[in-house]
Amino acid sequence: MGNNGSTGASGKPSGTSSRRASRKKPSGGVSRRALLIGGGGVVAAGTVAVLARDEVKRAWWQVPGVEKPRKPGELDYGGATWVAASEANWRRADRPDDFRIDRVIIHVTQGSFDSAVRVFQNPAHRAATHYIVGQDGRVVQMIRELDVAYQAGNRSFNERAVGIEHEGFVDRPKDLTKAMYESSARLTASICARYDIPIDREHIIGHVEVPGTDHTDPGPHWDWDRYLKLVKRAATAPPSPTPSASPSASATRAG
Repeated sequence: MGNNGSTGASGKPSGTSSRRASRKKPSGGVSRRALLIGGGGVVAAGTVAVLARDEVKRAWWQVPGVEKPRKPGELDYGGATWVAASEANWRRADRPDDFRIDRVIIHVTQGSFDSAVRVFQNPAHRAATHYIVGQDGRVVQMIRELDVAYQAGNRSFNERAVGIEHEGFVDRPKDLTKAMYESSARLTASICARYDIPIDREHIIGHVEVPGTDHTDPGPHWDWDRYLKLVKRAATAPPSPTPSASPSASATRAG
């Protein structure tokens, strides 16, 4: 850049030669008057500064070593209550900024609601889903959607999916109740809206459909046609309550 009126080696003001030098592109950086964006357009430095400041405000947690703000017991879905899974059963992440979320995976617990909660709180289990839906329609969130649940036996699918367990057994159609279907459909519609996930069978899948899995859930009695109709209906309904902090795990009735 120029010398801004300082004297040169001769002791005389740099004058015209200084102004000419100021128009040259610095050898190791960008011009002080303009910044190239993507090798294409040029915008004024002041505008760039404003854009850069706004971007930092929006996504400051993407700086290496910095995470998104979190609050204990915070929910992603207002219709749920919070009971934390063991940290051994999931991996901390900053989705969808680090991993795009493009799937919902449907599971069946092969047990009761209470037993599923206890298992997901057990660090030796090494697996969990983000949500559990009961036969009575209640929903518990155990892992933030920000984070990666060890749910599918496939790392790529774990990183890209939100998982929902459903109370019951795959060989007992009576376990798949009306209240469960409707509650789960509202939850899935909410997830799809948050991450712009299409409501179809390519993006809402069963655990059995995950490559490499040895699981069969949600089983042959899961009614996919019914479920997708309910999800689409829920997607056009008024929005669910705004997510907020819920009681701590010790104060929440899981059973």
